[in-house]
Amino acid sequence: QVQLVESGGGLVQAGGSLRLSCAASKRTFSSYAMGWFRQAPGKERESVAGITWSGGITEYADSVKGRFTISRVNAKSTVYLQMNSLKPGDTAVYYCAAERSPVYGSSWYSPSTFGSWGQGTQVTVSS
Repeated sequence: QVQLVESGGGLVQAGGSLRLSCAASKRTFSSYAMGWFRQAPGKERESVAGITWSGGITEYADSVKGRFTISRVNAKSTVYLQMNSLKPGDTAVYYCAAERSPVYGSSWYSPSTFGSWGQGTQVTVSS
């Protein structure tokens, strides 16, 4: 397993931007598929975005397409989530997740696909 530490959360007004970072502990980070998930109070954890080990393929939930961008820098063992045009509905705890095996298709959207998780970072968007 890989240890993950998220950062960059905070309070922002609607329409604003935040960039989340997730630092991984392993030098083999470049072999992992990475995902961002979020969980709002009283709701199930939902997928936000995913990226393959090379960064060549990205996946997004419909609710964030065109507003969020996932990227990674393998040399820094870090994955990012750039969030623009934030809405109050984006308020949640955001989690970084990693999976050593290849991820395909709808598996990107399932939390059970990913074997390693960070502790989460709170994002609050005020109206």
